Parts: sequence; C-alpha cells; structure tokens
Amino acid sequence: MTHLITSPLRAIPAWAVLQRRLFDEVEDARRLFAERYTLPDGRLRGVAEFEDRDGVDDLYEPFFNWPAFYLLGGADAALADAKRCWEGVTAQLAEAGMLTDEYENGYDWFHQGESVLLFAGIRAADPSDAVFAERARRFAALFTDPARGNYDAEHNIIRAPHNGALGARAGLEDPQPEGSPLAGRVRPYSAERAEMRPYGLPIQGLDGIAEWDDLADPGNAQRMADEMQRRAAGDVPVNLAATSLPVLRWLDDGDEGSAAWIRRYVEGWVARAAANDGLVPDNVGPDGTVGALQDGRWWGGHYGWAWPHGFHSVAMSALIGAINHSLVSGRDDALDLVRSALDTVLAHAIPGSVEDSVYSLRGGWRARLGDAASRPGLLVPYRHGIEGWFDFGPLQLDVPVWLWWWSRTPADRALLDRARAGLPEGTDLVAPFRDKEEAGHEAGWIAFLDGELPDYPERALEMALGQVSRRVAMMLGDDADPDAAHLHFWQRVNPVVTEVLTQLVGGAPQMLYNGGLPFTALRYEDVDLGRPGLPRDVAALVHRIDDAGVGLRLVNTSVVRSRTVRVRGGRFGADRIVRVSATVETPGSFPGASGSYRAAQKPMRTVTWGCDDDLVVTLPPAHVADLDLIIARGAGTPRLDPGGDA
Repeated sequence: MTHLITSPLRAIPAWAVLQRRLFDEVEDARRLFAERYTLPDGRLRGVAEFEDRDGVDDLYEPFFNWPAFYLLGGADAALADAKRCWEGVTAQLAEAGMLTDEYENGYDWFHQGESVLLFAGIRAADPSDAVFAERARRFAALFTDPARGNYDAEHNIIRAPHNGALGARAGLEDPQPEGSPLAGRVRPYSAERAEMRPYGLPIQGLDGIAEWDDLADPGNAQRMADEMQRRAAGDVPVNLAATSLPVLRWLDDGDEGSAAWIRRYVEGWVARAAANDGLVPDNVGPDGTVGALQDGRWWGGHYGWAWPHGFHSVAMSALIGAINHSLVSGRDDALDLVRSALDTVLAHAIPGSVEDSVYSLRGGWRARLGDAASRPGLLVPYRHGIEGWFDFGPLQLDVPVWLWWWSRTPADRALLDRARAGLPEGTDLVAPFRDKEEAGHEAGWIAFLDGELPDYPERALEMALGQVSRRVAMMLGDDADPDAAHLHFWQRVNPVVTEVLTQLVGGAPQMLYNGGLPFTALRYEDVDLGRPGLPRDVAALVHRIDDAGVGLRLVNTSVVRSRTVRVRGGRFGADRIVRVSATVETPGSFPGASGSYRAAQKPMRTVTWGCDDDLVVTLPPAHVADLDLIIARGAGTPRLDPGGDA
C-alpha cells in the first residue's frame, strides 16, 4: 500500500545534497578506475606472475564494495562492472595456476575472506543471476561435502589452515622444485624478512630461537620454517569465516544441508571455547584435540592468538562464524565466542598512547588518530604467548560495534561503550584517514546515533567526498608514484567509498572485511526502475537504531521529479517492518500565494499504521518522509531475494 506521508521542504538539507553528490562522484571516479586499470574482459592490467600461494585476494579486493555501492543506489554499471571484473580476474588467476574450477587452490581464511567479499556482494546484489548461484552451490560444497577434502566430519574440523579447491593443503607453502638449492624443502623463515619483524616469532618456545635476530642463523631459519610447516595442520579459528560460503547457498534456496553444517561446525568451536574457560582456542590437531600440535597449548595456531595479528584475526573470524550461525539458527548464543574474547582483552587493558607503544600495527593507528596518537588511551593486548598477553594497541571498534548491532542487547552495548571509552581524549571521530577495509569511523557513527555528534552526517559525507578526490588524484598521478607498481596499489586507489553510505543509508557498519556478508538494517528498491537501492535524487538517513526499530528520514532532493521507494527490513529479510509512524504536516496547500515570500510551517500530525514489511513511499519534488519503523527482528525468513520468503 502506498501512503501519502510526506511533507514539503522549506530547505533541502545539506546532508541529503552531499549524499547524492557522493553517489555521483563515486560513480564518475569508479568509471575512471575501470577504464584506467581494467581490460575490456575485466582483467587487471599489468599483473606479475605469482611466486607462492599468496596474492589471489589482492586481485579481487579492488572491487570488493562495488556491488554494495550498487545495492545502496549506485549506478547499474557498478554491478555490471563488478561481474565483468570478477569474471576477468578469475580467468586471469586460473591461467596463473592459482585457481581450480574458479576457486582458490588453498590459502588461509584471513585472506580467502577478503577474496570472497566481491563474490558475496554480487550474490546479494543480483540473486537472479543463475550462473553466480551455481557457483555459490559449488563453492559451498567445498566445505560441506567431506569428499572435497576440506572437512573432517568425524572430528568436526576443517582439516588445515590452508584449504580451498584442492582440499586441505599441506603446510603453509609448497616445497621448492627440483633444481632449487632447497629442492623438496620449504624456504627458510629468515630474519631478512623485514616486513614480518614487527610481528615477532611465528612460533614461540623453540630451543635456541628466543628473539627475531636468532633467525639470522641459517639453521634456525630453516628449523623455524620446517616447524611452521609441520604445525600447519588441523583447524584454526580463522576458518570460521568459511561459513560465509554455505550461508550464501542457504540464503539462495534454504538448503538445510548447508544450515546443518554451519550449526555443527560453529558449535564445535563454541564447545572448545567453553572447555577453555570461555576463550576460543586457536588450534585443533588433526585428531580433534586442542593443542595437539602446539605442545598442549591453547594458543600458537596459524593466524591465531600468538601470531601475527591475534585478536584482530581471531575475533573477526569468530564474529563472522557466530553471525552466520545466528542467521541460520535464529539463536545468538554463538556470539559468546566474541563476547569472551572482548571481555578478556578489555580485562587486561593498560593505559598508554599509541606513540609510546610497540604495537605491531602502530603505523595504521598513527594515521587514524593523528595528534591523538600521542595522548593516553586504553591499550588492549592483541596477542598471547609464552610470557602471557602482549602486543598492546587500541581496540578496533568493528568487532564490538558489529556484536551490538547484531544482538542489540544491553550487555553488548556495555561492551561497546567500554571500548569507545578507551579512545584518547580529543580523538577526531571524523578524521580523513583511509584503509583498504573502508572502515574505522564507527565511533563517530555511534556518537551520532546517540545524539552526541549531530553533524556527523554532513562531516562524514564531506570526508567521504574528500577520500574520492584523493584517490582520483592518486590515479591521475600514478606515473609519478613509486608505489604504483605494488600489488596493493589498486586497493589503495579504489574510489568506491561505501562506509559512510552503509552507515547512513543502510543503517549498518561496514562489512567485516575478512569474509563477512553485506548486512544492512534496511533494504531499498527503486519502484519505478524495479531494481535495488535508492532511486536517483533520493537520500536516506538512518538516525536511530535500537532494539525496537529504526528512525529513517527520506528526502527527495529533486525539485521537479517525484520518486517512489520501497523499504523493507534488513539482514536479508530476517527483520520485518511491522509498524510505521510518520510525522507529517497537516493537509493544506503549499507553497501558498506567490506574493508571500515566506512559506509558513503548518501544524504537524502523526500517522501510524501496520505494515507487512512492504513500505512504499512516494516522494513528491522537494519532500521529506520522517519515519519511525517498528521492526520485528528475526521474524522473517532470510533470503537473498527480497521478494521471496522474506
């Protein structure tokens, strides 16, 4: 049912104008990127040969948020180019020997998760694409079907840290070929790997190797490499991100086999955490025993608590797995995996500044905090080793924000507030920094939702436009950029900025970067064009989120065209809009006689009605709809297709 629930605007709000400008500028810059760095078939220009298992993610990542941009209201070409580039890069990687049957041969899920973002975004943006749907079924089966070699059903584990199209892969790299001085062996893990020095020793407790410089000894370097290779078997928590592939299959057709696998696999990790005083361990041997290859320790696994990133990788993957479990089960108990991790690192926090710390990722936080990096804040331990907790740095907010956003419980909100309180005094919550995850402004967004930072939409949109401008400048100056030949260059200059749009339009944090799905609080449809996203000229502002629902403002910035938008509940239809209240002017003429130079404000009234998750709003030119949406969370059947069971 269409409701006339809008009011005329005396002034078009700045945030709405900035938001529509951002949509336009991103699209212009995105087309420039596509023309400059991709071939007609979607391949990236100038890709070198690959020397090891690493690098697949780097070719997909430059496009990771293009489908999300389309879903929010970006141009049709954004989705078309996302598909074209996925196809081209996939062919490119297959020819380089990095893929089998269109999927990565096998690598860790910290990186696989980054590769999967583009594919997952395409499935969410176009559920009707039968070719990509068939791929989703094949990719999910790599993990749900034990015959594919990745999953051990007897022990309920993924059988190795490196896994993929070729099944569980031995160790962390392939032995050197015949003719090499190291034929049949893996390369030494030498102190010459300067880029890895900040992370310290990959394995702690080996005799004669107590510090990084001990790896300068060739014998120690080879022993470290051999031991890393031997211990890289069995399961690790970053594999929890692999649940995103069966979820994509389940969201398409409700496949119970996929849902059952997700429930069983995640619950296996929940049980291991419960046996470890609530904290998720980071390694399970091939026999299903925690610590079997780590001298009985609960820590020490690949991309685990000890090395290289600790909480950053363990908690994000655990959160992705827990959210996926919640989606298919309707229960939130698996989120305890993340709650216990947050509680633990916060309990061991110390005061200090980023500038004075030795945190392994200090450089990124310097850029993020600016002058505030030298001011005291709360530093949490990211890693655990022989001497206990270490590697203290500011707590990344994506994990506590997503935890609260998903559960909406007071306890999870308290965890988030503890984390926010640890920021240094005077931190600029809308600082113009960037990283490849296109995230990091969660604190400003939450402050806006709490009413503490009312100008966040304008400032954040201005900042986002500045990011687009800088990336275009870097593209146009690539011939003079000494880093332009780096494999990560395309990620750095990707001009599609979606963090602020996802927050303001979608009512959600930016997607979890190591394999999370593109959830939003609301879904939109351009009724006239019959496609997802906001119609042209329409801006949206989610200004309130709580356990009851969402506050939404829709503005038609056009002064001559009417627009019609459909709004539905988010989380792929798990949430349903059940009641709507609109604050509107009382009926009457507008703008009045032409001789009157001031448009009088008319009395306001509230209109309320029941809704079956199908809210259609027609916005006349220069009109606004102020809506309070009551949402039944978890009342729907999640599906990719918003017109399906949801």
